[in-house]
Amino acid sequence: MQSETKARVDQINSPAGHPVTVLRFEGDIASTSKDAVLGTYQTLSKEAAKLVLLDFSKVDYINSSGIALVIQMLIEASNSGQKVYAFGLSPHFTKVFTMVGITKYAGLFPREVDAMAAL
Repeated sequence: MQSETKARVDQINSPAGHPVTVLRFEGDIASTSKDAVLGTYQTLSKEAAKLVLLDFSKVDYINSSGIALVIQMLIEASNSGQKVYAFGLSPHFTKVFTMVGITKYAGLFPREVDAMAAL
């Protein structure tokens, strides 16, 4: 049974002091996650949120529809000139994200500290 997708937005600063917007996802990401994934992303100010981190550390499962939502979000971010990094993916989903070309739009890192160091 699929668990509900939750999303939370945090504002933090990079090591260099730049504002960073963190989208923290929880649960499973599937076709029913559109509001949590795209809806939450689309509430962000594209001018203020130039650096975006995607936290997948509490995501248990992402199906093909969920991957499509993530890709749609990343394309919107790219078109808005935002820099996006993702962290917390399992090794399996890191491999899947790499295979489907998500690395063209977002850097993938094992932990938040690694993603922050790349900013």
